[in-house]
Amino acid sequence: MSLTRREIREKALQALFQLSSNEELSQEEAIQSALLSEVEDDEEVEVPEYLTKLVAGVIEHQETLDEKITAHLKNWSLKRLVKTDLLILRIGTYELLYEPNVPNRVALNEAIEITKRYSDEKSSKFINGVLANIEKEMHE
Repeated sequence: MSLTRREIREKALQALFQLSSNEELSQEEAIQSALLSEVEDDEEVEVPEYLTKLVAGVIEHQETLDEKITAHLKNWSLKRLVKTDLLILRIGTYELLYEPNVPNRVALNEAIEITKRYSDEKSSKFINGVLANIEKEMHE
């Protein structure tokens, strides 16, 4: 099984969602669970390195990511965000801040496309605005 980068980001979103809902779940279990939805019963699941890196990176840097996101929320708080939107923002912000091999435009576009699939148009505009402001701040 070979996954595209977008599919890897989607699996990271699914794994992070599971982890936020079940504190007893390990990162590895959440990743395996997200991957198992794509395979046949007897197919072996190889975990893409970037998937592990994304999930671990978002968890490791969550406090910094949340501070960055919060600084760009106007009249909103993290607690008011839909969980899916918050996780997409964390993944996008993580890629902007910690993944120099991922161009900023790619990180933004991927976050928007994933939002369109897992949320709604309002959310995709909101996420685009927050991530674009974080990206702009990086170049000031």
